[in-house]
Amino acid sequence: MIRVEDIAAHPDYRHLGTLVGVAHDLRYAGANNFAGRNLYGRLDCAWLRREAAAGLEAAARWLAQARPGWRLLVLDALRPQRVQESIWLDVAGTPAQEYFANPERGSIHSYGMAVDVTLLGPDGREADMGSGFDEMSRRSHPALHAELLAAGVLTPAQVADRDTLAAALRAGGFAGIANEWWHFDHGDRERVRRELPRIL
Repeated sequence: MIRVEDIAAHPDYRHLGTLVGVAHDLRYAGANNFAGRNLYGRLDCAWLRREAAAGLEAAARWLAQARPGWRLLVLDALRPQRVQESIWLDVAGTPAQEYFANPERGSIHSYGMAVDVTLLGPDGREADMGSGFDEMSRRSHPALHAELLAAGVLTPAQVADRDTLAAALRAGGFAGIANEWWHFDHGDRERVRRELPRIL
């Protein structure tokens, strides 16, 4: 494992501030998140492993071509193992457990290989995705888009923006998940867990 306090000395990691076409506003570093409090304290978690960082820049290039003036906004990136363990203590045994990886198995965030991300329009505002970041409800589930559209819960424009986000991230080698429109893993999750170091 690598301590997050030591990550700046490791060449395999890049700071989000160095990524072209990518903005960041880490929600767990403030109170604008599901817990309503700063979950990162003084830890600098604005990092990704270099493979994921390069993929995110590729996704940003795809987005800039598809929608000139639009950018990616990272809401969470590296989430140290110690923070994942703390979150798990709060959510285990509750409905929110569905939205967090058991730290024993390992969150892909804890390897610097996952991002939570949304779209930022030319006016600097976040796109309306139909549900908020970390909104733990069926409205957040990409797997339910057809059902949510048919029921009028989501609009075609909201689903189109989610689809654009997913297409951009796919162009950078990321894959989404069924229950969070904002979450994307870079590369094969099992290989990540098997071969890469976790960040403590």
